[in-house]
Amino acid sequence: MEAQQKMVRRRTSMMRSNMLCLAGVVVAMLVTTGCQTNPYTGRWQLMMMPMSQETQMGAQAYAEVKNDPKMKTSTDPREIEPVKRVAARVIEAAKRSKYSEMANQFEWEVTVIKDDKTMNAFALPGGKIAVYTGIFPVAKTEAGLAAVMGHEVVHALARHGGERMSQNTLQAIGIALGVSGANPVVSQGAMAALGVGAQVGVLLPFSRKHESEADYVGVLLAADAGYDPRESIQLWTRMGELSGGKSASEFMSTHPSHETRIEQLEEWMTEAMPIYQSKPPAPNSELPQLH
Repeated sequence: MEAQQKMVRRRTSMMRSNMLCLAGVVVAMLVTTGCQTNPYTGRWQLMMMPMSQETQMGAQAYAEVKNDPKMKTSTDPREIEPVKRVAARVIEAAKRSKYSEMANQFEWEVTVIKDDKTMNAFALPGGKIAVYTGIFPVAKTEAGLAAVMGHEVVHALARHGGERMSQNTLQAIGIALGVSGANPVVSQGAMAALGVGAQVGVLLPFSRKHESEADYVGVLLAADAGYDPRESIQLWTRMGELSGGKSASEFMSTHPSHETRIEQLEEWMTEAMPIYQSKPPAPNSELPQLH
């Protein structure tokens, strides 16, 4: 019996040592990389990844997309020119924004992907932008496209991808601490993080904040670029109509519902409209129709 007790005490001591080591790793990462505050919303952001690594990952991902044999780059000037025109104005607005330092360091690149069935666009760390032609019917005009592009550019400038990966890293360390078995409460919380807890407790709420943050700052960038910010409301109205009015439960969705998004955008118009009205209007032709 005494021998078993000694073994249990030794095992417990080892587990505590492992936990302290892992906790030390977390503290060291936070000290060396730390956190930052969003200059527009004041939201605190966990940031455990250096910007250089984030930019490198963005460039690699972008190259993979472009080199994918299933991916076809558009060669149609009717599709390419409006996208590049909008991108240029949004990028210039970003270089004047509170993200100016980062926007001026990015090596911006824009690619139009010929995929009429994919309603998507993205901007990766480092300024790598891709727009799928399938977004044209819902964007409709250059102003609508500016709302989309402003949103995506903010994801890159606000380092939402790096923040998301930092959350995942911290969660993985937390799970390792919990599984070590030294504390039943920690262990239960960590194991819950493997399922619904990982979604409701940590990851998804932050992701919704990312989306709302990108909507908010994105509409300000579009307005500063000379595009009517009210087009963002029309954009999400059309998006809701295309989805048949159906939206995943907001509680378990990474994106705000269409209704919430529109309500927020309407509130932000009091800030966005004066910016737009102070700028020369940008060209706002209709985007090409898909065949």
